[in-house]
Amino acid sequence: MSLTPDKLMALVVEAAEDKKAMNVVTLDLQGISLIADYFVICHGNSETQVQSIATEVRKRAEEKGIRVRGMEGMDTARWVLVDLGDVVIHVFHRDDREYYNIERLWSDAKVVERV
Repeated sequence: MSLTPDKLMALVVEAAEDKKAMNVVTLDLQGISLIADYFVICHGNSETQVQSIATEVRKRAEEKGIRVRGMEGMDTARWVLVDLGDVVIHVFHRDDREYYNIERLWSDAKVVERV
C-alpha cells in the first residue's frame, strides 16, 4: 500500500506526537527541494526519547508498507534522521536542535499549519 506524501507526513507527525515529541514542525519543501516533499522536525528531552520517537516513526511507516530508505544517528541519539522518501523526519536531542537550527536553514519553506 502506498500513501500520498500528505498522508505519510500526517502519519509521521502522529507517531512522533504519540511518543511525546516536543515542538513538532513540518516544512513543506515542494517546489523548493528535490530531497523530499516534507521535513518533519522535532526533539526529545533525552537520548532514550529520541530513539523511541524514531523507532515509532519507522514502525508505523513499515506497518503501512512504506520502505525506510535510511535511518542514521540511532547510536548516539543526538540527531536521528529517518528517510521515508517523500518525508524525512529529523529527531533531535533538545540541546542539538537549537545548535543546528535546520528550520532556519530551510527558511524559504512554508510551515505546514496543523488543524
